[in-house]
Amino acid sequence: MTLFNFTPEADVSDWVTVDDTVMGGRSAGYFRLNAAGHGEYTGHVSLENNGGFSSLRYRMPTIRIEGHTKAVLRVKGDGKRYQFRAKTSDNDRHSYVTYFETTGEWEEIILDLSTMKPQFRGRSLDLPDYPAELLSEVAILIGNKEEQDFRLELDWIRLE
Repeated sequence: MTLFNFTPEADVSDWVTVDDTVMGGRSAGYFRLNAAGHGEYTGHVSLENNGGFSSLRYRMPTIRIEGHTKAVLRVKGDGKRYQFRAKTSDNDRHSYVTYFETTGEWEEIILDLSTMKPQFRGRSLDLPDYPAELLSEVAILIGNKEEQDFRLELDWIRLE
């Protein structure tokens, strides 16, 4: 199941950045389609004013995903660590989170949905892991507790 395929004609208007500025921080993330038709997520994470994260979110109509056990992302990163996040409902305040490292080359990142842990504002919650039954939002977040520039290109996101 393809969740999103980045192409030169793709409509990326439902992809939005949400940075720590929502709580007074100074980080800034930017998203666009680049000349090759890939999603390009770039920016700077600042620790000023208790900040420290930038996220890129894609909200979709809630879909049933039973039977899918993995999220697969084709990305070209910058050697930094990112979070992949999922929500089961528009009403959820928490997300289910897992981490992935990038190498600087194009690669397929394979993430096990059943190991995604519930978090809210960076804190672990005493709830079950991701049930992988419903999906309403996916997100990529960078927040490594350090000041840093970042760049991540996205080709596609799928569920297997």
